[in-house]
Amino acid sequence: MNLLDHTNRRDFARQGLVAALSLPTLLRSAGRERPNIVMAISDDQSWLHTSAEGDPVVKTPVFDRIAQQGARFTSAFCCAPSCTPSRGGLLTGQHIWRLKEGANLFSTLPAKFEVYPDILESAGYQVGLMEKGWGPGNFKKGGRTRNPAGPAYDDFDQFFASVPKGKPFCFWFGSHDPHRGYVKGSGLKAGLRLDDVRVPAWLPDDPDVRSDMLDYFFAIQRFDRDLGRIIERIEKAGQLENTLVIVTSDNGMPFPRAKATVYDSGTRMPLAIRWPARIPGGRVVEDLVGHVDLAPTLLEAAGIAPRPQMNGRSLLKLLESRKPGLTGQSREFVLSAMERHTNSRAGGAGYPMRALRTRDYLYIRNFEPDRWPAGDPEDYGEIANCPSKASMLKYRDDPKLGRFFRMACAKRPAEELFDLKKDPDQLNNAAGRPEYADIRKSLRTLLDKQLIETRDPRMTGGPIIWDSIPYKGQGQ
Repeated sequence: MNLLDHTNRRDFARQGLVAALSLPTLLRSAGRERPNIVMAISDDQSWLHTSAEGDPVVKTPVFDRIAQQGARFTSAFCCAPSCTPSRGGLLTGQHIWRLKEGANLFSTLPAKFEVYPDILESAGYQVGLMEKGWGPGNFKKGGRTRNPAGPAYDDFDQFFASVPKGKPFCFWFGSHDPHRGYVKGSGLKAGLRLDDVRVPAWLPDDPDVRSDMLDYFFAIQRFDRDLGRIIERIEKAGQLENTLVIVTSDNGMPFPRAKATVYDSGTRMPLAIRWPARIPGGRVVEDLVGHVDLAPTLLEAAGIAPRPQMNGRSLLKLLESRKPGLTGQSREFVLSAMERHTNSRAGGAGYPMRALRTRDYLYIRNFEPDRWPAGDPEDYGEIANCPSKASMLKYRDDPKLGRFFRMACAKRPAEELFDLKKDPDQLNNAAGRPEYADIRKSLRTLLDKQLIETRDPRMTGGPIIWDSIPYKGQGQ
């Protein structure tokens, strides 16, 4: 199976159930109530950094509870390593190259692209969001009257009080944590220890980097605490049993060679899903899944056929399986992409990338290898100014530690290939090695096929608009 598998949609069609709004009635007649839905998204958190994943410093008891009472996914990937396109892909169930302006940070999401909150609202759900929804960007410019994630509320209590008795709800909690900027030293002040930090292999290991990571962990813990308050409110109301809770992030950690890259450090996400009424608990799922799958999953859970234009597929059958580990429903690969993140290159140019991730390999296509991947050398603006960036730049000419600067900022070849069994941190590009020639060719062909089938302008010759769209953002 692959990302274009539409088995669920074909099954609905054979049963005469394509008319989306007829399904909730059928579910109720079969004795199944539509679930409430909570989508909880942290802002810039890599998959490594939950206590359920084994990090020795960060404590995420609420995420851990969702994972223990439901399913924790170890190989989940976002649509793009940048906030706006990542959230657009999640909301629409489509790859970002199909979303026009929506592939860029600080853009818009044209109203012609359906989003799951609107579909659920049309099917009788009460919809709302708090804090960061789709964005950053200007949704009005795309012809919308509200944020694609739903109407905004001050907090969950205000939203919950607005839900009529007996009506299902769909709520989006988009935290601003752990996005920068951090209060420097906040992690240390909270009692987190420098010596306990596991510094990723793509960052220099020095006290400034360790302290910066503690500040990041402190912000993750704040997100987890705030999510806990929402879960507690639903539980006190007696509605948690039939509430489908999804906890994830939008893209990777805001550090060099992570966010705004299509390495795992930028695209591999924490993901836990809990729905006791339908999903058995205590499972760790290794199957490759993508954020592009979440919209069709939520629609099917609500009894609504996933839209034909969606590139993802529902995870509901996988979630309902009681088999541990790989379920036999695995796809062969997931796709991620990047166009323009910040306005950090001359002329507003982005750094277009497409990535194909299998269980054993990561293959990356850099469409403009003559450009600087981290932004032009004046400031390498794709990387947020932070202590970790300062440390990396400090070591740029060091004979031993300069490799961290080069991994993050040096120009990259048109193709990158990483053998994940031998190189899980994706530090050594094997694309030019003769022994990987057949693998590179096979993955290149597979990626090309998927991009053509999903009408990526980078492959089909359609108009390339992303570099010419005015950049209106501030910060990252």
